[in-house]
Amino acid sequence: MSKEKLDLLAYLEEFITENRKNGFVKVLENRTNHLTIAMEDVYQLHNTSAVMRSCEVFGIQQLHVIEERFGKRIDKEIALGAEKWVDINRHASVQNCIDHLKASGYQIIATTPHNDSCMLDEFDITKKSALFFGTEKLGLSKEVIEQADGFLKIPMVGFTESLNISVSAAIVIQDLTNRLRKSGINWKLTEEEKLEKRIDWTRKSIKDIDYIENRYKQSSL
Repeated sequence: MSKEKLDLLAYLEEFITENRKNGFVKVLENRTNHLTIAMEDVYQLHNTSAVMRSCEVFGIQQLHVIEERFGKRIDKEIALGAEKWVDINRHASVQNCIDHLKASGYQIIATTPHNDSCMLDEFDITKKSALFFGTEKLGLSKEVIEQADGFLKIPMVGFTESLNISVSAAIVIQDLTNRLRKSGINWKLTEEEKLEKRIDWTRKSIKDIDYIENRYKQSSL
């Protein structure tokens, strides 16, 4: 790990409580980039915020939001601060998102009641996977379906054939992250990734961060 980053972290941590510092370390032990979530043009703003909250609660560090048709802003009341702790990656198009994720080593998994869909409890968690969730009314676009490496669905035994996107995402995220933590898969963040997030979260916890960082830079000259 970079000594420069370690020195910066040590300096910044002087401005937060020991309890918060330890909390960051503890939470990061359960964070993962092995799985990531992608949301395609979700019209209802509160659903985006609710999915973000589920990512934070269950340890998913990266959330990808495709904004090809609908502009977005984060509903902070529903996210309840989750936007500070989850990395939100915005994409102008579906293809841009897919290309980015594939280049990062993820397989594209479409969550849909497709004929060839794998049941949630049978899904192979060994591979890095980007789980795509579609719009409330239309589901995932043809673009995602055609480029997906696999399909995933939640077992349902009632008359209703679909769930609200935020509910679906919460069920999938909870199930897969719980299985990951019980597995022998190397799912955790790297030490470098943990360091980056500790710096990021510590910065977000300091009120006068610009002043504090400028003072640090001057003292390092």
